[in-house]
Amino acid sequence: MNAPQPRPSDLATSRAHSARVYDYILGGKDHYPPDVEAGDAMCRHWPALPVHMLENRRFMHRAARHLAEDHGIRQFLDVGTGLPTSPNLHEVVQEVAPESHVVYVDNDPIVLAHACALLRSAPEGATAYVDADMHDPDAILGSPEFRELIDLDRPVGLLVIGILHFILPPDDRRLIQRLLDPLPSGSYLAMTIGTADFAPEEVNRVAQEYRQQGMPMELRDLATATSFFDGMDLLEPGVTQVHEWRPGPEQEGIEGRDIAMYGAVARKR
Repeated sequence: MNAPQPRPSDLATSRAHSARVYDYILGGKDHYPPDVEAGDAMCRHWPALPVHMLENRRFMHRAARHLAEDHGIRQFLDVGTGLPTSPNLHEVVQEVAPESHVVYVDNDPIVLAHACALLRSAPEGATAYVDADMHDPDAILGSPEFRELIDLDRPVGLLVIGILHFILPPDDRRLIQRLLDPLPSGSYLAMTIGTADFAPEEVNRVAQEYRQQGMPMELRDLATATSFFDGMDLLEPGVTQVHEWRPGPEQEGIEGRDIAMYGAVARKR
C-alpha cells in the first residue's frame, strides 16, 4: 500500500509542530530549527520532559500488546500517530498476531512524508495511513483506508495517545465520542491525557510554551481525565499515571513528579 506524498509547500517547517517537537526531545532526526527551539525551551522549563514523553510511548506499547494478547483485538485505529519510531504500533501487535490490521492517522505533512515506515506490515496483516485531522473524524471514518482495513462487525482498538491535550473543550468529548460511536461493542479505547497534577509549576510553564508556539494545550485533573471513560468499563488498574499502568521493569525508579500524563484503557459496552 503506497502512502500519499505531501507537496513541498505543505511541509510547514517554519513553525514548530507537536509531532516534531516530540521527535526532537526523544532523540529523533525528523525535526527542524523551530522544533529544536521549542523543545529546548520546554526542557528548560521542565527537565523531566523526555522521561515523561518516553513513558507516554511505552504506555502505548503496553496497552496495545495487552489488547492484542489478552483481549484478542486484531484491528486498531491510531489517531495522532506521530513520526515513525520503532517499535511502531503495528510492530507491537503483529508480533502477537501477524494478521492484525492497523490504520494510522496524523495531519503533520512530515509524518506523511515518512509514512512508508508505518506501512511495512507483516505479510499476513495490513497497515494504512490516513492524512487527516482529529478535528475532522468524518474524514477518518469515511476514508477508503479505514473502510478497507477495519471491519465494523469486529471489535476495534482505538488509540488516542499524546494528543488529547491539544484538543480544547468542548470539542474534546465530541470528537472522542464521534470516533467511538461506529465501533462495535467490545471495542476498546486506550488514551493518554495530559495533566499538571504532579508538577504544576513546571508543567504549566511547558503548556504556556506550547501555546506561545501556536499549539494550544488543555491539561486535565484526575476527575476530568476519568470522565472521558464514562459509560465504558475501565480495565485494571483504571486511570493512573502512564508509568503506573501495568508497569514492567522499565518503569522501576520513575518518580511520579516526572510524569504529566494519565493513561487508561476501557471497553465499550
